[in-house]
Amino acid sequence: MSKFRTASTWAVTALLAAASTVAMGESKVPVSAGTGLTPQLPKPDKSLIPTVNIATAKGWPAGGKPSTAAGTSVARFAEKLDHPRWLYVLPNGDVLVAETNAPPKPEDNKGIKGWAMKKIMGKAGAGVPSANRITLLRDANADGVAETRTVFLQGLNSPFGMALVGNDFYVANTDAVWKYPYTPGQSQITSAGTKVVDLPGGPLNHHWTKNLIASKDGSKLYVTVGSNSNVAENGMDAEKERAAIWEVDVKTGSHRIFASGLRNPNGLGWEPDSGALWTAVNERDELGNDLVPDYMTSVRDGGFYGWPYSYYGQHVDDRVKPQNKELVAKAIPPDYALGPHTASLGLTFAQGTTLPVQFSNGAFIGQHGSWNREPRSGYKVIFVPFSKGKPTGEQPRDVLTDFLNKDGEAQGRPVGVAIDKQGALLVADDVGNIIWRVTALPAAPPVKSP
Repeated sequence: MSKFRTASTWAVTALLAAASTVAMGESKVPVSAGTGLTPQLPKPDKSLIPTVNIATAKGWPAGGKPSTAAGTSVARFAEKLDHPRWLYVLPNGDVLVAETNAPPKPEDNKGIKGWAMKKIMGKAGAGVPSANRITLLRDANADGVAETRTVFLQGLNSPFGMALVGNDFYVANTDAVWKYPYTPGQSQITSAGTKVVDLPGGPLNHHWTKNLIASKDGSKLYVTVGSNSNVAENGMDAEKERAAIWEVDVKTGSHRIFASGLRNPNGLGWEPDSGALWTAVNERDELGNDLVPDYMTSVRDGGFYGWPYSYYGQHVDDRVKPQNKELVAKAIPPDYALGPHTASLGLTFAQGTTLPVQFSNGAFIGQHGSWNREPRSGYKVIFVPFSKGKPTGEQPRDVLTDFLNKDGEAQGRPVGVAIDKQGALLVADDVGNIIWRVTALPAAPPVKSP
């Protein structure tokens, strides 16, 4: 796409950005067509005006809550938080939540497109300043409600991913990974941290969320770094070491690119049967309602997954010039599609869950919800069944739904997901400002014979 066309396209969109919907035709297939082991990939639809279909952030009414899967119930573990995005459960059962939002990105807000996207994100509930803290939630009496909360760490820079290795607590800020000393049971860290490694940040920093996970032996951290654009429209120089997962040596801070071509990886998890690293990835926009499916995939050391030159393996995106045929030939198709524009962010495997048996082997995915699709997609938590370390190929099972109300407004938007010490599923909702807790319903008592 030429720079002139991009500018004119977004000039029209900007004039309409005050409205919630600028839709250039509806999808012709359901989200399920772009979901699974072999998703449908229709021809790209590069209309002059991109679809902008924003679910305006509304929040939950008093007593409101999502709908749940059969055999489960949902309750508020904690509420009145400040844009809770990501979760981490400590060994003693304390729950950490990153209350966070995008940092200032002056270069990303320049021009017509930047102005329009800022309006779009504001309507979606992402326009508030970042609280820049991690809060500790403690449920000491194990009744499913956090009765105390403490500022665990503050003065951070758009924090996101968290990991504990021994007595070292790691935080992925938007521009660096930091390490802090941790004593089991402590509710606040006041010690000064130590920088482990700088991460790509800066005044553009288009995809600002940085997640991390530790290797099993704790010697390495795997850190997600999203791209600095949709499809490299800012040039490849702006994408240096981005759209990738880094491997970081915790002792030296040295790093290498573990896998690349991943537009915006977020959730990370170790699959319990195979031991493989998996990630949830947000794919590109502005190719129509049904392209490109977001996905989850196992991550190969040295693997390349297509971005920006191709999508879902070797399907070339001709908007990107110059192309790189050599890299496209190496592009690995993802393992499992999660539907177009669903904004699949959270990922956690079911190991340790006490939810019903249909949720015992697989991965929970938090889908933040679309802005570039008509009708909307995502806005729910799903479960992808696994067998022998891989998705079975079944369609996902809904876990939490109805984050959109009857008027299409966002009552909530699910992001991070985690399994707590009692085996319940925790879900961070950054529009509702709530942590939801999903549990199994008590078993019905046996029926006595007459």
